[in-house]
Amino acid sequence: MKFHSTRGGVSSIRLEQAIVEGLAPDGGLYLPNRIPKLSKQFLTALPSKKYWQVAEGMLQPFMAEVSKQRLRRIVKEAFTFDVPMKQLEDDLYVVELFHGPTLSFKDFGARFFARLLQSFIEKEKTQVNIIVATSGDTGSAVASGFLDIPNIHVYMLYPQKRVSKLQEQQLTTYGHNITALEVLGKFDDCQKLAKTALAMRQSKSGAYLSSANSINLGRLLPQSVYYAYATAELKRQGVEEQPRFVVPSGNFGNLTGGLLAKRMGVPIAGFVAATNANNVVPSYLKTGRFKPRVSKATLSNAMDVGNPSNFSRMLALYQHKRSAMAKDIAGIAVSDAETIASITAIYKRYGYLVDPHTAVGIAAAKTYRRTHPEKGPLVVLSTAHPAKFKATVEAATHKRMKLPRALALVAKKKKKSVVVGNSIAEVMAVVR
Repeated sequence: MKFHSTRGGVSSIRLEQAIVEGLAPDGGLYLPNRIPKLSKQFLTALPSKKYWQVAEGMLQPFMAEVSKQRLRRIVKEAFTFDVPMKQLEDDLYVVELFHGPTLSFKDFGARFFARLLQSFIEKEKTQVNIIVATSGDTGSAVASGFLDIPNIHVYMLYPQKRVSKLQEQQLTTYGHNITALEVLGKFDDCQKLAKTALAMRQSKSGAYLSSANSINLGRLLPQSVYYAYATAELKRQGVEEQPRFVVPSGNFGNLTGGLLAKRMGVPIAGFVAATNANNVVPSYLKTGRFKPRVSKATLSNAMDVGNPSNFSRMLALYQHKRSAMAKDIAGIAVSDAETIASITAIYKRYGYLVDPHTAVGIAAAKTYRRTHPEKGPLVVLSTAHPAKFKATVEAATHKRMKLPRALALVAKKKKKSVVVGNSIAEVMAVVR
């Protein structure tokens, strides 16, 4: 399996190079030269498989450079938590992706990527600096995944005062080989700084620079797996119709993982891209014009992205044809007021607590169902534990929440961050 850049400057490189580089030299994102098809036998057997077995089968075609024994060890170590599915209504389901160590769906990609990168660099004895831009959950998941892994240091760029208090505690209390950089700017600024740093390729310290954002294939590929696992769970529950997944979306790596799963043959009817006020992709799907803009701060802060990186992959997958993309993906934007109303209504109707991002997804699912009355289940990806947004959820539901043990412990730790301006020189001074 070879990989190419979405900008065309790189046409055929090995997986190891794509993973270690993160971003292509031409500034593009890597995609596989072909998307393998899963066998009918594998798809039929999905309901009988454990999560790590689904991951092993789906990721193996991309991992020719990784031995079967090593890949099996990686997926068994990475995916050690449950992936439960809740049924809210006859045709409305929520798959909970927040049962990993940092209580976010980002744990799936980060834990797999950390172990895959380690397997590539350990034989070279190479020092790698990971540069990560985070709007909330990515940084803590990457930090958890890479904590104390030899020869890797993680630098997390997050926007000051634009993440929740508990998210910030998760970002800034690891220490060891993890450094939190508190950027005086927005997430878009953090993302631009990270990409600029990656373009430098090698720091003056001699350590290579790489990324652990979803621009890196090592993060992206494992995000295709839970789509297949969720379709299998529906089968186990007796649902035969193909699901349509509703995906809370910011940088669109999560949805791109679903597109890969569908193209591999996982039975998926389509997708709903659920965004907050940062709705550049829903606007594109309606008008055919993609207009990146400065991100707006919202209650669903992890989705506050005005220029989503993975949109270039989406365009490449559909040969830049909006009409083709729109056949698979509907785009729906949800306001903060609708988000709060959604959290309140979900708790009143189902006795179920959701974080703002999941609330955006469920609100979008309800809107989609009103305008698209076709049969078939809607499955909302629940991306974060509601306790990570305790103040917002409690205000909307008037329900006191008890912090999970993982969050209660981190809340007591001392914050440690390095404040930097919106300047690549300041960022690289810390890295060096």
